[in-house]
Amino acid sequence: MSLPYKKVLIIGATSGIGQALATKLVQSGTKIIIAGRRKENLDQFVSQYGGDKVTAKVFDVLMLDAIPQFASEVISEHPDLDCIFVNSGTQRPFDFGSPDSVDLDIFDQELVTNYTSAVRLTKAFLPHLQKQSAQTAIAFTTSQMALVPMMRCPNYGASKAALHHFILALRTQVQDGPGDVKVLEIYPPAVQTELHDVKHQPDLKDGHLIGMPLQEFIDEVWAKLTQGEEQIPVGSARDIFHAFEVKRQEMFQQMTEMLNGLLKQFLR
Repeated sequence: MSLPYKKVLIIGATSGIGQALATKLVQSGTKIIIAGRRKENLDQFVSQYGGDKVTAKVFDVLMLDAIPQFASEVISEHPDLDCIFVNSGTQRPFDFGSPDSVDLDIFDQELVTNYTSAVRLTKAFLPHLQKQSAQTAIAFTTSQMALVPMMRCPNYGASKAALHHFILALRTQVQDGPGDVKVLEIYPPAVQTELHDVKHQPDLKDGHLIGMPLQEFIDEVWAKLTQGEEQIPVGSARDIFHAFEVKRQEMFQQMTEMLNGLLKQFLR
């Protein structure tokens, strides 16, 4: 099975989950645009699968001011774009028990990569998706740590939780707006990628071996995506999701309905 979309943009496709998703998409016959910082990785992917199936665009999500131009160029070059995966992410350990060890510049970069850039990418691409006559989608990779934090990586959990809350609100806001925009969220457990490798977390030995095998993760995600599911918790994230997140989202919907009723009395 394949997704019901003609052309998909994957942001953060030079390694790990993003690259594996790109591979699955192109192998399923979907035309894709891949974006990321590392030109050599993008070029290798295009060379492997062919320029008739894959287009690459070098882009760093930390360049927030360049996001509108990036979106404008992608839309202009690919007016049939109807699905976007926002996948860029980084994870760093921070020990605030030893404040002098905390590099706040790295802390801020992680927050921008994991959260702020995703919000700005949404603002930049959403008008295009809303104008399409057929169903479109924007998908985000968050984490099981969006639901339960981990002491070792407090900023990673906080940034993914912020993105998760944004996604819940976004899905509710667009459901009655123009177009038919689906808002998807993938919740990975720990997955065997370079997220945990020595470059990013030098105190870990063989960190890239931590977690669920990447292909096993992608196969499960793909099965759920092609079934049309909007929320996809995988592995241990599935247990966390069903333990309390379903109920929490029911409470979110109830609160939304209540607040909407109150706001009608005060909004002009």
